[in-house]
Amino acid sequence: MSTSGSAGGTGPAVPMTAIRFILVFGIVSALMDMVYEGARSVTGPYLGTLGASALLVSVVTGAGAAVALVLRLVFGRLADRPALRWTLAISGYGLTALSVPLLGITDALWIACLLVLAERLGKAVRSPAKDTMLAEAGSSLGRGKAFALHEALDQAGAFVGPLLVGAALALSGSYGPGFLLLAVPGLVAMLILFRLKRRVPDPGAFETVVRMDDGASPAGVLAAAPAATPMPRQFWLYAAFSSLTMFGYATFGLLSFHAVATGLLAPALVPVLYAAAMGVDAVAALLSGWLYDRVGLKVLLVLPVLAAAVPWLGFSNSAPLAVVGALVWGAAMGVQESTMRAGVAGLAPAARRGSAYGMFTACYGLAWLAGSLLIGLLYEQSVPALAVTITVVQAAALAVFAIVRPHSTVAGSSKRGSSGKKNT
Repeated sequence: MSTSGSAGGTGPAVPMTAIRFILVFGIVSALMDMVYEGARSVTGPYLGTLGASALLVSVVTGAGAAVALVLRLVFGRLADRPALRWTLAISGYGLTALSVPLLGITDALWIACLLVLAERLGKAVRSPAKDTMLAEAGSSLGRGKAFALHEALDQAGAFVGPLLVGAALALSGSYGPGFLLLAVPGLVAMLILFRLKRRVPDPGAFETVVRMDDGASPAGVLAAAPAATPMPRQFWLYAAFSSLTMFGYATFGLLSFHAVATGLLAPALVPVLYAAAMGVDAVAALLSGWLYDRVGLKVLLVLPVLAAAVPWLGFSNSAPLAVVGALVWGAAMGVQESTMRAGVAGLAPAARRGSAYGMFTACYGLAWLAGSLLIGLLYEQSVPALAVTITVVQAAALAVFAIVRPHSTVAGSSKRGSSGKKNT
């Protein structure tokens, strides 16, 4: 099936092959991952140098995660309009490309906090539109392969970015040069993105060509979805399990704040540790995604266990244990990103999967924000009490999973293959 032109002269011409479109978009995401993952690797200790408390670091980083997830409810609906997709993608990436370098020229804590939140807002703005366009382009070679290829490029940027910031911090002794350095990959990414838009103004043409090559009517591509049906009870119970898990999940910002504030790690080593955590994230994502295709959502039983281990290790007074804790945090993140969302497709009505993902991410995004507030408060009072509380929360999550038994509902669909992905 051709995606570079019409099928027998009957379809719309696409001036770029689908695989090339996905590769170029993957390069854009890799460059932008260098920008925002490089910044996130030092957010905790950086805010600490501006006078932030552990509570404020936990709340700001948790709020950032909530902004990136919850607001997809709004921007996901906007991304349903094809004419707005490129505008949303460019605006979201542009906000990230601008916010991060500005961190390098401010010494006001409140401005830095706003810039951290602005960067996360950029992710909420662009993600639904970007994923929709990738799904359209992936219709010709398989969406699983398309997203896997995009994810591989994405993680390359997530690994390199923190290392750049770490090198700049080691050489200069301050955070500013590292943030400013990230303006370079951000600018290159925006130039590539504008060029990609000019080459492929309507990525939906990829999917239209494939449908026409298969003998389907173009009207079938644009056909209205069936009338909305309510989400089943099992979906909400599964969302409750996922939200409870994220309620007891510490942010890397607080983990890195602890490591620097207690003298366990030099500031320049924190980005290196974050890069290592991203490497573990990628391996865990691939492994849990592979297991999901074979055993279904039962693989998620490991997530509360990993999340419960993080505070005992990451908030200890031992540098080796703190490093292990950060790596365990990365493993938990990999499982969450690759598998937790996969169950939504099997629990939600097919016609409402887009809305289902928006509701699902909103639920656990709000839970992560509330949990970050609690974790920050407990950290300032008693680290042992914090560790015990998170352990109890994760034990409750396991109990909910045993009661809900989502794996019995989606086991069949998992064997047909549907592992989730990280949105950049």
